[in-house]
Amino acid sequence: MEKDPHLNITLIGAGTIGLSFAAFHLTHLPSPSHLTIYDPRPNLEAHILSTLPTFFPPGDSPTPASLSQIKIAHSLPSAVSTAHIIQESGPESLPLKQSLWADVERHAPQDALLWSSTSGLPASQQAQHMRDKTRLLVVHPFNPPHIMPLLELVPSPSTSPSVIQRTQAFWTSRGRVPIQLKRETTGFVANRLAFALLREAVHLVEQGVVGVQELDRIVESSMGPRWAVAGPFKSYHAGGGSTGLEGFFANIGGTVQACWDEAGRVNVGDGWEEGVFRQAKECYGTVDTEERDRITRRVLEVVEEERKRGKR
Repeated sequence: MEKDPHLNITLIGAGTIGLSFAAFHLTHLPSPSHLTIYDPRPNLEAHILSTLPTFFPPGDSPTPASLSQIKIAHSLPSAVSTAHIIQESGPESLPLKQSLWADVERHAPQDALLWSSTSGLPASQQAQHMRDKTRLLVVHPFNPPHIMPLLELVPSPSTSPSVIQRTQAFWTSRGRVPIQLKRETTGFVANRLAFALLREAVHLVEQGVVGVQELDRIVESSMGPRWAVAGPFKSYHAGGGSTGLEGFFANIGGTVQACWDEAGRVNVGDGWEEGVFRQAKECYGTVDTEERDRITRRVLEVVEEERKRGKR
């Protein structure tokens, strides 16, 4: 991709998501000096220099000299005053985000794109204190965003179509998959799907049907690889043979309905947590995210290679 020599990106928040986005943007910007990071933590520069390299594959991490070119902002006005894109990945606090965007709006260029990486706070609520509510757009990643292609674009009813189009063009040109949702909904789409599976997983473990590790192995050995190739609708459409999804439901719709009827009704705070949390700690301890990221990269590479092969 042609690297825009004039593009300046500001990231607000240097937690896991913020630095993951930093790693992604660094691979597409002409120089680390085009990236600005603002975070109120007192040891920000040391935190970035020690943590950011872990988001890159072994051997591909930028040098300390290169990372030192990243601009560290010590105030919000200085962080956003010359930015073309401002991407926020701060705490999930609605009052904080409402105040933040009002401040950003006062100091950022009028045509700067304003994106929130929130996991569940809609743009319509975040923009309440902004003068121009058309500017704000939720750009929700699937963790870790420096690897996962998906970006859910969740506009408020006020978000400008131009903001959506420019955002789609930005991510598409960088090989990502920006999907615009038609309306705001709690948790957006990817999280709702993931949390629905998590709820049933908790129910099955809590009921003693299966253990935490066995359930993970079931997913890793079935739905995991299948869904890397085709989502649920395409998968079950294929499962119906020549009659497609309609044929699938005609064949085993009764079993599907029975599972839906018996789906777990567990809720956070119901008392299942102690046992499930204990099993997760016993099975996994601290998860090796470097291994996770390495394998995930390779899975995505293979899927893309095979799709290109099929188009030849």
